[in-house]
Amino acid sequence: MSEQTIALVTGANKGIGYEIAAGLGTLGWRVGVGARDAERRETAVAKLRAAGVDAFGVPLDVTDDVSVADAAGLIEDTAGRLDVLVNNAGITGSAPQMPTTVDVTTVRAAVETNVIGVIRVTNAMLPLLRRSSSPRIVNMSSGVGSLTRQTTPGTDTGPISVAYAPSKTFLNAVTVQYAKELSDTNILINAGCPGYCATDLNGFRGFRTPEQGAAIAIQLATLPDDGPTGGFFDDEGEVPW
Repeated sequence: MSEQTIALVTGANKGIGYEIAAGLGTLGWRVGVGARDAERRETAVAKLRAAGVDAFGVPLDVTDDVSVADAAGLIEDTAGRLDVLVNNAGITGSAPQMPTTVDVTTVRAAVETNVIGVIRVTNAMLPLLRRSSSPRIVNMSSGVGSLTRQTTPGTDTGPISVAYAPSKTFLNAVTVQYAKELSDTNILINAGCPGYCATDLNGFRGFRTPEQGAAIAIQLATLPDDGPTGGFFDDEGEVPW
């Protein structure tokens, strides 16, 4: 592109989201740091700017229609278009998540953020993405959303989780539906698995770093125009559905 590439990363004030923003920023991109918490958001923006990233804050609660609409308006006013959207914001939901005893509000909250939030943000940003010459959408999923892995004996997919894991399966299916609808456009949309990273989402129990987890998002955000769409990928390649 002849102009500076514009990206928005949701949930970018910490963890994997922050590292995605940092990684895209090292490419010379202008990066919107989407986050609900004003103090954490501005702290992240300041840290990114100190590292040489052209970052700007985007107040954004993916579960709120008005917040998402305002975020789209801010990007419209700030940049006039959007080249890359990384839907990274997500929650695990409160424990326990055993199917027979779970509080259904836990399931509802996970779906509201991890699935409906992605749809809400994506649809609000699509008019801006359509102005890009090479638009990309990356939905940050998880390997626990793979039904193949969940049903393969001996495969470690973590604890039983009737809220978080199915919400990622749902997100993968949503990603496929977007790819089908957008197949006649230049928009590429894919799901990425960061692996089990040490973040506050899991109490820092993961064995991968947030930087390592961010790598797949950066890879999918920078796909060539003939790259894949409607797929599910991690560092090793395609993830089975």
